[in-house]
Amino acid sequence: MNSTRLHDWHVAAGAKMAPFAGYDMPISYPTGAVEEHLITRRSVGLFDIDHMGQVEVSGPGADAFVSKIASATVLDMKDWDARYSLLLSDDGGVIDDLFIYRLPGKWWIVVNASNRATDVAWFNKHATSDVKIDDISEETYMIAVQGPKAIELMDIVSRVKRGGGSKVSEFPRFTSGEVDISGIPVLFGRTGYTGEDGGELFFPAKDAEKLWKLFLSEGEKHGIETKAIGLAARDSLRFEAGMPLHGHEISPSINPIEAGFKWACGLDKDFVGKASVEKVIAEGAKRKLVGIEITGGVPREGYDVVALNADGSAGAKIGTVAAGMFCPTVKKYAANAFVEPAFAKVGTKLGIVVHGKAKEGVVVKRPLYIPAYRR
Repeated sequence: MNSTRLHDWHVAAGAKMAPFAGYDMPISYPTGAVEEHLITRRSVGLFDIDHMGQVEVSGPGADAFVSKIASATVLDMKDWDARYSLLLSDDGGVIDDLFIYRLPGKWWIVVNASNRATDVAWFNKHATSDVKIDDISEETYMIAVQGPKAIELMDIVSRVKRGGGSKVSEFPRFTSGEVDISGIPVLFGRTGYTGEDGGELFFPAKDAEKLWKLFLSEGEKHGIETKAIGLAARDSLRFEAGMPLHGHEISPSINPIEAGFKWACGLDKDFVGKASVEKVIAEGAKRKLVGIEITGGVPREGYDVVALNADGSAGAKIGTVAAGMFCPTVKKYAANAFVEPAFAKVGTKLGIVVHGKAKEGVVVKRPLYIPAYRR
């Protein structure tokens, strides 16, 4: 079991710890996961996400390589731009989802913790002799600062060195820049996984505790509510905002079209897995990812989704829940599920089998919470 450099801080703060992606990670603090979720929606949440991995790609062939392995169009990106993409297998399954940054002279790719070794092996498999792949995860730390007041706090603590403006608040969404925070060099991306504004920070691992404590103390000093947030709230935040979690809404057995990620595929260029994606488009997906609001039960991963008989009892199985939970912002129980296309229309009534009984649900438009960058 790995641990991050903030492990002792989390334990001292009373965090409930549990294994996640090979790391002993904070799931929630005494504040409680629901309140942590709401803090992030109203002010600033601070997330230790050093279980994520970072890979640098450079060399004369780097541009062509990244374009080939990324599903998204990337060659139109300018220095400091950031973009979401998928990493696909030859048969179109989602090996991982990535955030790709174009930096001066190189590419910076953020990968999911549990997929790091697989992703790096896939990169090396497809890299040509003029491409250099450097896994810099061990020496790089990653935290996220998210919430409607996160950028205000970033402006207070940081000084921009290179990038999108004279201060962080001038960085457009989905761009990045180099900033200095109390003498610590930081790559700041105006990106995130909560549906809120804010960003993700990459910096030398040795400075983890110093930077973490600085955000907490500066937030308090300036009257900005800033709290540590665990993985339970991170999950509910991303769920409400319609963002996928690998192993649930996306996985090697799920095609991007089934999961609603055609928009993340640059079909006007070549990429690994493109032929399989185009085949599903041509033939039609055999299942689709939908959001379902449910009453009378808590939906969980793996539960059956069924058609409802006239008397409300369970009919034929038509799908499976990928993820489900209580959503604190909208105050509803909801699920993401893969269902047969005939049942994917918004407003369709169906059932989710909870403890042997079909609980009534209805297909709803995703996301349940509109991310800040789409408002």
